[in-house]
Amino acid sequence: MSDVIVVLNAGSSSIKFALFEAHMRPTPQHLICEGAFDGIGHRVHFTATDRAGAALADDHLAETTSHEDAIAALIGWIERSFPDQALTAAGHRVVHGGLIFTAPVRVDAAVMQRLCELIPLAPLHQPHNLAAIEALAKLHPALPQVACFDTAFHHTQPEVAAAFALPRSITERGVRRYGFHGLSYEYVASVLPGILGPVAAEGRVVVAHLGGGASLCAMHRRTSVATTMGFTALDGLPMGSRCGNLDPGAVLYLIQQLGMTAQTVSDMLYHSSGMLGVSGISDDMRTLLSSADPHAAEAIELFVYRIGRELGSLAAALGGLDALVFTGGIGEHAAEVRRLVCAQAGWLGVTIDAAANTAGAARITIANSKTSVWVIPTNEDLMIALHAWQLTDGAS
Repeated sequence: MSDVIVVLNAGSSSIKFALFEAHMRPTPQHLICEGAFDGIGHRVHFTATDRAGAALADDHLAETTSHEDAIAALIGWIERSFPDQALTAAGHRVVHGGLIFTAPVRVDAAVMQRLCELIPLAPLHQPHNLAAIEALAKLHPALPQVACFDTAFHHTQPEVAAAFALPRSITERGVRRYGFHGLSYEYVASVLPGILGPVAAEGRVVVAHLGGGASLCAMHRRTSVATTMGFTALDGLPMGSRCGNLDPGAVLYLIQQLGMTAQTVSDMLYHSSGMLGVSGISDDMRTLLSSADPHAAEAIELFVYRIGRELGSLAAALGGLDALVFTGGIGEHAAEVRRLVCAQAGWLGVTIDAAANTAGAARITIANSKTSVWVIPTNEDLMIALHAWQLTDGAS
């Protein structure tokens, strides 16, 4: 009987999972399988593949399947499919750790209470993250569970980078810049020495996590100095369906002049804006890149323009730029987006190698480019598995 760790990422309508061997420090080679329950609240589709991408499961569950039902179905499937492997820990992606949790933590009743108190800071994400922990605790009360936070990586930022120019009474209530995508940035930071080299890895690096959610992070000595997301995951770059940076006066206008309710505005900014709102076509960059509609081109142009603006801002925060790293679904796979961003970043000393970029090579700039540019696939699941292993008996 060998030990395994399950990694869970629970959202509003999906639960993504990965299963890792846990007899030693997890690596990519220790991935057993991964998959998802999509469409919770509608017709739930359960899929799973092994490390090589071969299908292990492709089923539909009842329309009444809840998050708790999906967790129970997953654990049952793991126990039936891998009878010789014992589940010894669970690691969870939790969006918000606030000012309290600056590192992964083993969950107990006191931790859960404090995490629930942070729900107002991430009302669209935190409740689903915590519901998965509660559901698994009902099924396996003695199973160690570890919460890993998307905000934690950014706690190294100086206070001046985190502060809003608001009354101190508001700031003291936790209204500040937190930053997100921290698990992705933590993974990239951990592998930089092996890819860029030990000296370059400690330099001035901006990592672009570009996907359905998108942000940039400025790193020096592989720690976060500044990032584009702020108090919520709405801030910074325009995203698939989220607006990105927006004048707060525009929100006041929507409420005071157009008569929109706070909930209507929230729904629009999170679900109907970004690439979807600008293009009127899709929130998927692949669809936009293949479209001949001029509105699709405008959405891509805005996305790239905002990346360029924010890249300049983060280079200023770093006092220069030595390397740019692309990661995330768009960053790893959309060569055209990388090409456009690099063309715009020529003033920062970026000279792209077109062939390397098209091929998706690790380095996509010419040898003597003043600023090097890299493509590094992220692995948030592995970071969560590693933290779960470290904080439970797997590390003993």
